[in-house]
Amino acid sequence: MRDESPTPLIASDSRTGFSASSSSISSSSQIAPLTAPDANGTLVDSFGRHITYLRLSITDRCDLRCCYCMDEKTTFLPRAQVLTLEECLRVAAAFVDLGVTKIRVTGGEPLVRHNVVWLLERLAALPGVRELVITTNGSQLERFAPALRKAGVKRVNISLDTLRAERFRTITRVGDLDKVLRGIAAAQAAGFRRPKINTVMMRDSNFDELSDLVRFAIDRNLDISFIEEMPLGDMERARQSPLRSDEAMALLQKHFIFLPSAESTGGPARYWRIPGTSTRVGFISPHSHNFCGSCNRVRVSSRGELFPCLGNSGAVALLPLLRADSTDGTSLRAAIVRAMGIKAKGHDFGHQLDAPQVLRFMSMTGG
Repeated sequence: MRDESPTPLIASDSRTGFSASSSSISSSSQIAPLTAPDANGTLVDSFGRHITYLRLSITDRCDLRCCYCMDEKTTFLPRAQVLTLEECLRVAAAFVDLGVTKIRVTGGEPLVRHNVVWLLERLAALPGVRELVITTNGSQLERFAPALRKAGVKRVNISLDTLRAERFRTITRVGDLDKVLRGIAAAQAAGFRRPKINTVMMRDSNFDELSDLVRFAIDRNLDISFIEEMPLGDMERARQSPLRSDEAMALLQKHFIFLPSAESTGGPARYWRIPGTSTRVGFISPHSHNFCGSCNRVRVSSRGELFPCLGNSGAVALLPLLRADSTDGTSLRAAIVRAMGIKAKGHDFGHQLDAPQVLRFMSMTGG
């Protein structure tokens, strides 16, 4: 697959064999911040939004090949171009020093990363981290759920787009639905009180299953969020108009009563309650109910690119700074502060369905 990632504002070192122990790269100069933290140390972008939430991808690799997330013939990054676990920890620590309180570990599939529990334990122990969460496809949860709980992970989000085994295999290209269902059960058995299901709504794939998925969540005391598909990556399949949250709600209201809720998990979902159940139903609506005005998050990809906005290509390369400066991290923190100055006011996915402007796939950025 061709590399369609944006050219970072700070150029990456692309020499073959470059590794974390390389001493041949020269030290990067200090970066003058475009914005500055407020009095409490919180990152603030040029539109006054406080950034308190980091989504950290620790690998671009995955054991599934979901059709909306990556190309079927994906070529994964060489190891030397991926953040080491120690570098992931340094990046996270820098963000926490600047006021971030919530970290979500993503991939690819984060649980295929060797020694992932080592990293999670240390992320959970960072002073200032109030919430460590993980997003997973669930395929490895049966094995890892107890260790995640012990490591200090507070919540688990599990991707599940269908309850039909054959359809699951079509969407994921290689997946086994039973493994994911066992993983969900394992997460609950390990003590995760409210695992959440994330469902990408696809007009041509799972529109007829939305009510079944809500019933599945209710029966198992799970939460569920429905996500409007985002036009990321140059897909091999033709994009249909996204299934919008209002359409899904109209369908679901034929089966359930929804009461609005002011609850939030710190992300973009708007939640509703179903009377007589403990289940929260959320909608993440980048097309129909743009949430950019209250955006509090940034993403760091597995190769150390800081993306202030998922729907834009602006990025800052942190990996060269990490590998050039292993001392006090001053340059790293300055780069993070500067990146807040390129955080866009918002995305515009509505004009990107036929010709997406962001050509990197979701797996490249982190879920």
